[in-house]
Amino acid sequence: MANVHSNARPRTNAARICTIVGFVFAGLALLLNPLLFGIIGLVLGIVGAVLGDKPLGWYAAIANVAAIVINMVLFAALVNN
Repeated sequence: MANVHSNARPRTNAARICTIVGFVFAGLALLLNPLLFGIIGLVLGIVGAVLGDKPLGWYAAIANVAAIVINMVLFAALVNN
């Protein structure tokens, strides 16, 4: 077999920790403060993906953007009632 060199970074424990904390911040962004927790979670998700936790890191980043949007829509609906 030929030696195939991959350009992808191997997943580290730091990447998985950043991804998990990113998902936790997505939940906090949905419940508490969307801008503060959502942006921090977005950054943590991107950092997790860049460090090697590819699919879950990007999913955490997307979950934080979705939490920001959902919380803002719910807040606007409650204020306009």
